[in-house]
Amino acid sequence: MSDKPPTPPADLSTEMVDTLNSYTPEQLRYVARYAEALAAHKARGGHVDDAPDDDEVAEQPDDLPDDVPSKATITIKEINDNRYYYWQWRDGESVRSKYKEPVNPDE
Repeated sequence: MSDKPPTPPADLSTEMVDTLNSYTPEQLRYVARYAEALAAHKARGGHVDDAPDDDEVAEQPDDLPDDVPSKATITIKEINDNRYYYWQWRDGESVRSKYKEPVNPDE
């Protein structure tokens, strides 16, 4: 396996490449799952602002707590020189967070 990072597609913006390069492996996996789900949704003719049907069940990560909505993403907060993962989502005009776990220093 090569020590060099993969070459990004030429049509990807520098800003997007820089953002992705700053993510942890876990965050990149979440982004990849979201991108795949969004691509499938658009391929079916859906639009991003479409609300899901009541009988449509959204796929959720295995470790998503019951009181955290499926639209939540993972963010990292640094508190007293320690890093922690938090679920984070928008609730109307507010941003809500819920503790997930400490960041593994080996990642």
